[in-house]
Amino acid sequence: MNKIVLHNYYRSSTSYRVRIALEMKGLDYTYVPHHLRHGEHHEPSYLAVNPQGFVPALIWSDGTLLVQSLAIIEFLDESVPEPPLLPTDPAGRARVRMIAQMIACDIHPINNLRILTSLRTLFGASDDDVANWFRHWVNETFQPLEKILSESKETGKFCHGDTPGLADICLAAQVVNNTRYNFDMEPYPTIARIHDACMALPAFIKAAPKNQPDAE
Repeated sequence: MNKIVLHNYYRSSTSYRVRIALEMKGLDYTYVPHHLRHGEHHEPSYLAVNPQGFVPALIWSDGTLLVQSLAIIEFLDESVPEPPLLPTDPAGRARVRMIAQMIACDIHPINNLRILTSLRTLFGASDDDVANWFRHWVNETFQPLEKILSESKETGKFCHGDTPGLADICLAAQVVNNTRYNFDMEPYPTIARIHDACMALPAFIKAAPKNQPDAE
């Protein structure tokens, strides 16, 4: 069987999500870096792999190409059921997806590198402007997310119960990304507590940006 290949960038939070899932599933993979700030994801060799030019892109052992981090993670969860990343009951699965999508759909699309770069190049935003933009949109989602997590009986040590899953993967990757912009976590004690619990786990540590071969 061919080995799994992950095209990614060490600092990409979406890449970090997939690395965590791969580590949690105990899957070996070949790490292929693409430096986003150097434009390596726009090179013809990578566009031949993923025409969208985004990371991560995962090539499964049978040659199947998968892109978009949440789709990749759910594929991994269905292909390698243990340990599960989603609850078994419909309501639990929906709640975990809800939390994951609050981060993946409401924060990431307006705070990713191409948006932050466009703020500078198209609108002349300064570094301070970009940092304020980033923090504003994280706060816009973290405020309701903190309320949901702190008030829900479904929240345990992690976002849903006492076992880490899809929601925790997205939460941890976002909190790590926030540190680049001096984001204040003090108003979000529940999110911070869950993040700390995640970062005590080997899979989250091994997959962390600072521990990747292309880390700078």
